[in-house]
Amino acid sequence: MQHDAVDNRTDTSSEPVTKDGWKALAGSTVGYAMDGFDLLILGFMLGAIRADLGLTTAQAGSLVTWTLIGAVVGGIVFGALSDRYGRIRVLTWTIVLFAVFTGMCALAQGYWDLLIYRTIAGIGLGGEFGIGMALAAEAWPARYRARVSSYVALGWQVGVLAAALLTPLLLPYIGWRGMFLVGVIPAFVAWFIRNRLHEPEVFVRRQDTKPSPWSAFKLLVKDRATTKISAGIVVLTSVQNFGYYGIMIWMPGFLASKLGFNLTKSALWTAVTIIGMMVGIWVFGQLADRIGRKPSFLLFQAGAAIMVLVYSQIDDPVAMLWAGAVLGMFVNGMMGGFGALMSEAYPTEARATAQNVLFNLGRAVGGLGPVVVGAIAAQYSFQMAIAMLAAIYVIDAIATIWLIPELKGKELT
Repeated sequence: MQHDAVDNRTDTSSEPVTKDGWKALAGSTVGYAMDGFDLLILGFMLGAIRADLGLTTAQAGSLVTWTLIGAVVGGIVFGALSDRYGRIRVLTWTIVLFAVFTGMCALAQGYWDLLIYRTIAGIGLGGEFGIGMALAAEAWPARYRARVSSYVALGWQVGVLAAALLTPLLLPYIGWRGMFLVGVIPAFVAWFIRNRLHEPEVFVRRQDTKPSPWSAFKLLVKDRATTKISAGIVVLTSVQNFGYYGIMIWMPGFLASKLGFNLTKSALWTAVTIIGMMVGIWVFGQLADRIGRKPSFLLFQAGAAIMVLVYSQIDDPVAMLWAGAVLGMFVNGMMGGFGALMSEAYPTEARATAQNVLFNLGRAVGGLGPVVVGAIAAQYSFQMAIAMLAAIYVIDAIATIWLIPELKGKELT
């Protein structure tokens, strides 16, 4: 595999964005919004679910962890199936699985059946990121690849923001069961859009070499250079997910313990942080298409390390509001670059597999974020737990320097 960005550049300056490209972007973005909405409403509903079903704190937290474990399994399985059977067909399978079992969550009578429904819904959720990213990257010209990948990632944040704003308004009236039914609505929208999509041309061209699922996995570690990139991407996605879930799942509790905020006020402060995340993702996509993937990652990793430390030391509510926005920009802005980086690092017959396997391995590690932050907070304080997250971004920067090549402008093969 060639990793020299100069040797792999292709002249796409006049290549237009097609109607199918816009449809692929819309379908991928809505699907990812569905994922973000689902996971954050769960975070906001844990208290109500725990009280209604008589769960322990550990059981309530495990609902998030097992949703993420399901997402890892779904990402691995559906990514490989997508590389073999097509992006659109497999995305439809994932949406049906997610919608059915999210709806089933509203009927749960206890911990174990709810845990099963959440895990299976997570399996459907897991395929969304990688397949949607591969679909959008394959349907757009190379000069826009980081930007279009960042737009798909913004879908998640739109879903998260909707959850942060709607849950405090709706939860008192429809309860946590009703909120799960609301979570099914974006799934129907995504399904409607995807029924009008076509497979990208680069995927259709490779249909004469349909890979077996196992061969797609082997392409992720086919030689030393590829294995090095795969390892680096796993570190990057692990740190991003660990920091994201560690901060977002516990932010309402952190604000409540430090500033005495109620759920509504915590939701407002969280929403401002989410808006900062959206700005960060957009900015990252713009930068990565202009100055390159690697410099953009290093810039945001440094910003994340600094802002996590700053945020943990602030006591003034207004200062925390603005600092939260900047914190969100750096901590989650890197999501804007993963889709382009992984699309460029692997061939078409392994692209969705790479996106889903590598990102969901990172999501599996990230699933430990709420557990670790909770444990440190219980032993010391939320302030200490948040501050300790700064160290992981130093590890992130080291991995970027040593393991990640610059692939800006690489032609997809």
